[in-house]
Amino acid sequence: MSKKLERRDFIKLAGIALVAGCTPSSPELIKTQTKTQTSPKLELSSDLDAKIGQMLLVGFRGLEVKSENDAIVQDIRERHLGGVIISEPNIKSPEQLKKLIQDLKKYSESPLLIGIEYEGGFVNPLSQKYGFSTTVSHQHLGNKNDVSLTELYATLMAQTLADLGINLNFAPVVDVNKNPNNTIIGKKERSFSGDPLIVTKHAQAFIKAHHKQNVRCVPKYFPGYGNAKITNTWSSMDLFPYQELIKAGLADAILIAHVFNKRLDPKMPATLSKPIITGLLRQKLKFNGVVISDNIQDISNKYGLETAIEKTIEAGVDIIMIANKHFEPNIAKQVFLIIKKLVQKGKISEARIDESYQRIMKLKQ
Repeated sequence: MSKKLERRDFIKLAGIALVAGCTPSSPELIKTQTKTQTSPKLELSSDLDAKIGQMLLVGFRGLEVKSENDAIVQDIRERHLGGVIISEPNIKSPEQLKKLIQDLKKYSESPLLIGIEYEGGFVNPLSQKYGFSTTVSHQHLGNKNDVSLTELYATLMAQTLADLGINLNFAPVVDVNKNPNNTIIGKKERSFSGDPLIVTKHAQAFIKAHHKQNVRCVPKYFPGYGNAKITNTWSSMDLFPYQELIKAGLADAILIAHVFNKRLDPKMPATLSKPIITGLLRQKLKFNGVVISDNIQDISNKYGLETAIEKTIEAGVDIIMIANKHFEPNIAKQVFLIIKKLVQKGKISEARIDESYQRIMKLKQ
């Protein structure tokens, strides 16, 4: 194992858990620097609509593009959609999916993010029943604890994505599996290990294999989702994989979970939390890349869609995911108009939109 991942390096997490009144999990932890880095300036579009559209990543229905009147095509053309999410309602075969993606890209004025949640094992929309190769779970790879095996499986997965035209994988899961009975992570074998060192080592291998195929990765679920009782069991050790991935330049984007952790923010779930996203992730962990929300529809039921969107952007999210599992053909237009209205009313500044636009354009480069 690389010396960089020795257990003594856990002391570098000091001070990270102090956000919003959280105390460190170990007395020997010492504070890290909190100086932020400035992301490179990119030329900005003068068109506010284009900037807002780039902040949306939308799920849709259909196996093919039938006409220019399709809702997803109109979203790409009229609302400058930044990306789409591929899920099982879009998949019939490798040939069909490849053509669907090619057709969607034709309508985009800028590189289109084509995202998918392709972890392997239980979370695998590109399954054998649709003509794709067999995959294994993160837990299987972590139990084997053979980096070369992880590289092999990740390479095969990344080659599959690259051939289809998919350029963004919502994986790996970098949760530390403290609770194997957790129904979201542990029970579905979505974590490499309960040891943060093993999680980090295999996440790095997984991402590097994707990068070799020009596929970007989105580690998840920040700030940690592996525990059923997150507030009581979360510790700064849950952040270790993120810190190492960020430090190594392997965190292309990071997905924020809808988890509520009173130790980090006593009022808001992570997706809507400025202390967690801006304070912890950006300032403490020095992450200047793209932050993506989990499905905004899952949290809008409690807070209302407009409030959820406003708080999410204020917190520091760059791309709002609209998974659209319960299909609403006009949801992208609705979210687009809400953001535009928030800017027009002065509740969100155009400068804040520009920040996200710059990060998104850098990711697309």
